[in-house]
Amino acid sequence: MIKNIINQQKEERDLLLSQNYLNRIDDVSLSGFLRTKLIKLITGPRRAGKSVMALQLLKNQNFAYLNFDDDLLLKHFDENAVIQSLDEVYTGYKHLLLDEIQNLPDWELWVNKLHRRGVNLIITGSNAKLLSHEMASSLTGRYVQISVFPFSFAETIKFHERFIPRQYEITPHNTGNTLSLLKTYMLNGGFPETVLNPGILKNYLSLLFDSILLKDILKRFRIRQTQQLYDLSNYLLSNYTNLYSFNLLKTDLGFNSVATVQKFVGYLEEPYLFLNLTRYATKIKSQQKSPQKTYIVDNGFVKARSFELSPNFGRLLENLVFVELLRRNYKPGLELFYYRTRNDREIDFVVRKGHTVVQLMQVCYDVLNPKTLKRETDALAEASSELSCKNLLIINWDNEELINKNGIEIKLMPAYKWLLSDSCVK
Repeated sequence: MIKNIINQQKEERDLLLSQNYLNRIDDVSLSGFLRTKLIKLITGPRRAGKSVMALQLLKNQNFAYLNFDDDLLLKHFDENAVIQSLDEVYTGYKHLLLDEIQNLPDWELWVNKLHRRGVNLIITGSNAKLLSHEMASSLTGRYVQISVFPFSFAETIKFHERFIPRQYEITPHNTGNTLSLLKTYMLNGGFPETVLNPGILKNYLSLLFDSILLKDILKRFRIRQTQQLYDLSNYLLSNYTNLYSFNLLKTDLGFNSVATVQKFVGYLEEPYLFLNLTRYATKIKSQQKSPQKTYIVDNGFVKARSFELSPNFGRLLENLVFVELLRRNYKPGLELFYYRTRNDREIDFVVRKGHTVVQLMQVCYDVLNPKTLKRETDALAEASSELSCKNLLIINWDNEELINKNGIEIKLMPAYKWLLSDSCVK
């Protein structure tokens, strides 16, 4: 039985390998990952391209493949039979790809055993905390982690083989085309299937949203309060980029305790569905007691599931910037925060390196209104003084200029330029 399952999955692997994918990893990183004997852990939300990333790592290698999103494999799993069948089906394989490994009970014990035996492993998974916790406790120092998110704006343009304007090539024509593409991306998000087929977006992402709730949360954690989980997910989706507190959620949604709310919010974070941002403070206790801001991993979910009557471009742009910061490896709670000044003015993003705040960022879709611009620049100027940071940026739709505010320089940058830049800290 096991051999038949592995043969069927080999056909699936070969079909995936035969397709043409957007290259999401550069050659230098590719060779580096392949050379290391450390376990390669690829994490990210479902359907974001983890398996494709793994295949790109291994496309010219002799590798074996096991997909644990297969109920038949899980039902008949026997490690000795699996190893024997892999040796038969993939003679002389050099690497072993374990897809969606978190579905296998006690997977880390088996992975540890394979690693000790010298098997070169590539692992994918859709559960951030589960994987990182178990890898950290069982395989300390033996793995390198790669995070995969839905397509970035730059990748979406590459996918469509469009022209990316550089600073010396910008004209009204190609800038207009880029802004048009950005508006579509801001509304639709970057899940590969929906970039390829935008007509299926609402149906595809609505089903994906439900699948994540069912497979990655309800079934895994054996949750009985199904309706409360759905109510919480709908509430957070409707309030993306907004502040919330556990006490507020308990009251508004009728939970029995704050502890249950905290637990459920954690469950929604684990499969990369919702992501939360804490307030910047010098004391850990102050951070923990402050309200959090919630974000959704892809703007397409807002279009597919939100109750918004019309798009809120300001919130969509902020959510888009937050996810891009994650792509650029800024970790919430360690290097990325929001901030409230002493006069209660909000800074969307505080970027920190080590113990130093290196950039303060505001996201504002439309800065043409003088009152709006004053509000954003006043907040940045005040936070600049409090946090001793002079690198101040307002990401907006299409305005570019340098503003002097009481002797402090504030840079306005169009969102498309920031998204297409190599680094977020300029």
